[in-house]
Amino acid sequence: MLKITPILCRSGKMNNYAYLLTDQASGISAVFDPSEAAPVIDECARQNICPAYILNSHHHFDHVEGNLEVKEKYGAKVMVGAYDENRIPGADVGLADGDVFCLGESKAQIICGKGHTSGHILWYFAADKALFTGDVLFNLSIGGLFEGTVEEMWGSLQRIKKLPDDTLFYPGHEYTLYGLGGIHGPAAERYALKATARLKQGLPAAPFTLGEEKICNPYLACDDLGEFYQMMGS
Repeated sequence: MLKITPILCRSGKMNNYAYLLTDQASGISAVFDPSEAAPVIDECARQNICPAYILNSHHHFDHVEGNLEVKEKYGAKVMVGAYDENRIPGADVGLADGDVFCLGESKAQIICGKGHTSGHILWYFAADKALFTGDVLFNLSIGGLFEGTVEEMWGSLQRIKKLPDDTLFYPGHEYTLYGLGGIHGPAAERYALKATARLKQGLPAAPFTLGEEKICNPYLACDDLGEFYQMMGS
């Protein structure tokens, strides 16, 4: 079973989340998308953890800027998408769609997540019902198209929609408040109450289940590619 600790990075600028993942059976840990080294190192010290791995979703600086410092401090191996092997600092191993990564006894399936970038990958820990979406899926919104196409983003979202409804997803940024004004209905009201209550406590709005997100996130709720094109402004 995974223990998952969110770590707020670049606070007040981009409000990124890194995540500290620990396989409790083996005690082996990894850091997901360390955009800033200092808060990651502080959390590792608080938990007395020496992460063996760094896991990256994509190459953007606000997800990998802490890679080299964290790698040097702990001797961590950096696992990235195969397309990004030459674009991510400290990359050691490239993983392709369908590959499986083992963090101790916890297994992650790598899922192609093109759209935001050409090399974006999703990390899906099926047994732990946890999906790390980087900048593909946020609470109530999705990532912008920096390198990919509308069709590629659509395809990535369809892959996410096929995952079980009780999967919890962990996004790369705290953008929830931006989407709250655009949702309506009883399910949306419940979503908003849960999210705002967590944020008022100084916690991330996430995680929500994919089941909740499929109903409330307009980009996941969309079932028509033509309508999706319009939503993306294309």
